[in-house]
Amino acid sequence: MKKALIALALLFTAVNFAAAQAEIKFEKLVQNVGTFPESDPVQTAVFVFKNVGDQPLIINQAVASCGCTVPEYTKAPIKAGESGTIKVTYNGKGKFPGHFKKTITVRANGKVEMTRLYIEGDMEEGK
Repeated sequence: MKKALIALALLFTAVNFAAAQAEIKFEKLVQNVGTFPESDPVQTAVFVFKNVGDQPLIINQAVASCGCTVPEYTKAPIKAGESGTIKVTYNGKGKFPGHFKKTITVRANGKVEMTRLYIEGDMEEGK
């Protein structure tokens, strides 16, 4: 009987430990920087997120779909209940005017390991 109770207690502990983890929740997955002139090609967007889990959240990687888009993020763990940001800079210099939409893939240690963010806008042709 003692062995069964110990096994049950260990199982309960393991299940509770496995359930405790970080969880990332973004305010927005898409940021539109609007319309801007070709003479001002550098635009930024800030994605705000919160760790809604109960363990520290670590952003392992944030990778853009193109070299013209650069994400910046904190490398320090985000405690449960705290917020953080990912700043994304788009540089349209040398790019064709018109609509653009770039993808940023975020990998973290959370319940959902991968999230895709999008930055988009319209660059007007210079005169």
